[in-house]
Amino acid sequence: MNPIFKYILTGLIISLLNGCAGVVVGGAATGIAVVHDRRTTGTVLDDQTIELKASKSFMQDKAISKNSHLNITSYNGIVLLTGEVISAQVRDDIHQIVQALPKVRRIHNQLTIAAPSSLLSRSSDTLITAKAKTHLLSIDGIKDFDLTRIKIITENGVVYLMGLVTRQEADAATESVRQIDGVQRIERMFEYID
Repeated sequence: MNPIFKYILTGLIISLLNGCAGVVVGGAATGIAVVHDRRTTGTVLDDQTIELKASKSFMQDKAISKNSHLNITSYNGIVLLTGEVISAQVRDDIHQIVQALPKVRRIHNQLTIAAPSSLLSRSSDTLITAKAKTHLLSIDGIKDFDLTRIKIITENGVVYLMGLVTRQEADAATESVRQIDGVQRIERMFEYID
């Protein structure tokens, strides 16, 4: 066998094995997350599918992808749209695309008509989200509280909280996030199980 061909074949096999490891580890991580999630495994997969299909549609539409910063989050079929778009028409088009997707139960369209946010603003939002997750670790006194059941999204200092929670869990999470510097407002988009 040609030595160059051997190296190419070896590299290809190694890259494929690395891909398999990623799939196995990613699948295991998803499995672990589902164990703690109050959504069914099917609903978790539906939410991921909604996010992927919407993102693909947005990327393929030049009017949407150009001059827009979009985030789509689906939790239990409830979709949160955040970010900035160039016009009301684009915002409405995005809403219609998401509404047409299977398994979408409701849409919270929080898109603003503005220039895309800066890298500094997005970094600040990422920091706020990280701090919020850390703050949720300190919640105690609530039986079976699990911070992984609360989805935290931050856009321009506004923190959106989603999840299937009890009212006590929602109140504790909201109060915890309220203590974080840089939080402009908290929007509770929970579904209550009690």
